[in-house]
Amino acid sequence: MNPIEKNTLQETILPIAFIRNCYKQRRKVKVMDSLGTELTGGLLLVACLTFRKVLRREIFGNSDEEKNVGILLPPSGGAVIANATLSIDSRVPVNLNYTLSLETINHCLRAASIKHILTTKKILERLPYNAEDLEAKVVLMEEMRDKSTKFDKLTSLAATYLNSPDKLAAKLKLDKLSMDDLCTIIFTSGSTGVPKGVMLTYLNIGSNIGAFFNHIRIYEDDVFLGVLPFFHSFGYTTTLWTTLVMPLSTAYHITPLEPRQIGKLAEKYGATVLIATPTFLRSYCRRISKEQFAKMDIIVAGAEKLPLELVKAYEDKFDVQTIEGYGATELSPVVCSNVPVKRDPRPNPLGIKEGTIGLPMPGIEVRIIDLDTGEVLPKNTQGMLQVRGPSVMKGYLGLPEETAKVIDPEGWYTTNDVAIIDEDGCIKITGRLSRFSKIGGEMVPHLIIEETLQEILDIGDAETMQVAIASRPHETKGEEIIVLYNNELEIDPSELTEKLKEAGLPAIWCPSPSNYFPVEEIPCLATGKLDLAAVKQMAQEI
Repeated sequence: MNPIEKNTLQETILPIAFIRNCYKQRRKVKVMDSLGTELTGGLLLVACLTFRKVLRREIFGNSDEEKNVGILLPPSGGAVIANATLSIDSRVPVNLNYTLSLETINHCLRAASIKHILTTKKILERLPYNAEDLEAKVVLMEEMRDKSTKFDKLTSLAATYLNSPDKLAAKLKLDKLSMDDLCTIIFTSGSTGVPKGVMLTYLNIGSNIGAFFNHIRIYEDDVFLGVLPFFHSFGYTTTLWTTLVMPLSTAYHITPLEPRQIGKLAEKYGATVLIATPTFLRSYCRRISKEQFAKMDIIVAGAEKLPLELVKAYEDKFDVQTIEGYGATELSPVVCSNVPVKRDPRPNPLGIKEGTIGLPMPGIEVRIIDLDTGEVLPKNTQGMLQVRGPSVMKGYLGLPEETAKVIDPEGWYTTNDVAIIDEDGCIKITGRLSRFSKIGGEMVPHLIIEETLQEILDIGDAETMQVAIASRPHETKGEEIIVLYNNELEIDPSELTEKLKEAGLPAIWCPSPSNYFPVEEIPCLATGKLDLAAVKQMAQEI
């Protein structure tokens, strides 16, 4: 296996890097999916050039005015083609979250001034609303495919094989783009409120890919397993654009919720790298066989905390190391991760440091500041985590005041995560600021209470969220802790509160036995993350 040469991608426009990569990988199968798609680099480029011709003729009227275009597709060969096609046409693909309500999706359409959405009939049939209710015109991929002519295909084939990559890029006017131009707009999950459009540039995404590949040794023979949706920044950067600009392959499945099909896909193509969330990994560990993950070499988990019991389960069953990454949509998204020694390109690798999320990636600066004063704090001191580097977003779409709240004049992005940086430079997240309560003047972390309850109840490996901590106003203490739990759990609140104290939690952190409330379901987002806005509302209404 040959490691991919270090590549920062900080000086190359991504659509140009895509064309160059397709030329180098003309005969290598790059994109596969569970629907039967298999595309070499050459065929992928031909497909994109053909689709571009059809879109410009049928939809855009050969005009460059319409910049932002919606995509409502699951991870698949079709979604890869849609994103790459819009990019080589100097447009901005906006992957929309198909799990959101109609009201929220229309909010995103208005915010990004989207006039057209690329999708398919199958996707529309699964939506809980009618296509006519969307505030943009629907463009069906299958209809566009039927409108492509033999001339479209032949001229695209000729353009691919009779030009140099840079000459083709110049013909497409991609050399007119700058690193500061938008690569995409990704809307935040909305876990804490209305989704905001995060503007990510070619520099943002390119630098993050380069940093990721310089942080973790990736080989040309690696086969990524792409299960995360492209409306999720983790999926967009690490399983879409890495495939487009790096000499590796990716096998896609349309949903992360079907472990049996994902296992078959992994076995068929010999997947070696999986990027997913802990919520999905729990299900895979139970339902995917050891034989199906026989070639799996590394798993990168993100978007939520990775439980140690899940790490051990993967080591025991698959002999695979699972590492935790950390990031945010506003950071393109990856900031740091632990790295197994076998994948660490540094001369003196640190290895996996348990209890932390590892070192920042190359080119990314981190620091801790005091929550009240903003003073920069020394190592091993808890405070607010700030990040600076080329992957920090351009800003929130149409929200300059919101942008100014999180990015200071020196370029430091305030993550809203409370953390510690230890003596080795490794980061440990202790909670989100929105997941702290101020009780009697003390900051009480919801996450620690939540994790301790999971350990006591032995539900850390449950496939769905079983317990959530929230807070609500209190007349004398300022706030009080509320425990929401799945009503199928048989618990004794008084006993649990005592066990929390026995586990070493301060008395002020421990909820009153009267503040445990059963609910039918703990609200979560499509990615498996806790829906903080819904949890907060639920706690307020109880």
